[in-house]
Amino acid sequence: MRVIGGKFRSRRLRGPGLLRLRPTSDRLRETLFNVLGPSVEDCLFVDLYAGTGAIGIEALSRGAREAIFVEKHAATARLVRQNLDSLEVGAAAEVLSGDAVEALERLTARHLMADFIFLDPPYDRAQEYERTLEFIDASHLLAPTGRVIVEHSDKVELQERFERLERVRQITQGDTILSFYRLAAAA
Repeated sequence: MRVIGGKFRSRRLRGPGLLRLRPTSDRLRETLFNVLGPSVEDCLFVDLYAGTGAIGIEALSRGAREAIFVEKHAATARLVRQNLDSLEVGAAAEVLSGDAVEALERLTARHLMADFIFLDPPYDRAQEYERTLEFIDASHLLAPTGRVIVEHSDKVELQERFERLERVRQITQGDTILSFYRLAAAA
């Protein structure tokens, strides 16, 4: 695994090893950040179900002001920290251990507004998609022009519209889909 672009371009990241993770492919990360383009600069990026941390690290590499990584499993959270330490990211990154929705509750209590929230729960935990999207929809964590990006299997059908969030784009690559949500105009 490597960082695709930005100031950490071509730097290697520690992979999952024996951990049961499904890291986002280099190709899909490149596609995602080509779509996001310069809007990543100076943003607050939240990487839920962070795994190796590659998505949030890519955001930092491309100029994000701060990235918050949320990972439930202690060994995997250590892997994220190791990857961040190897790049000497410092204060621009924060790793929260615990359940994604509980971590989002903590971020909401801090009155943060995220420009991007990326979520990629394990494919076999389909209920996590709805649960997390419903929380984001009901919270005020997403900035008015922010985006929620969901990586999911083409076998997982996500709602097009929630109370405040609406899906505005989907990109399919192989059997993986990136679904992009924003706050609806009437929200």
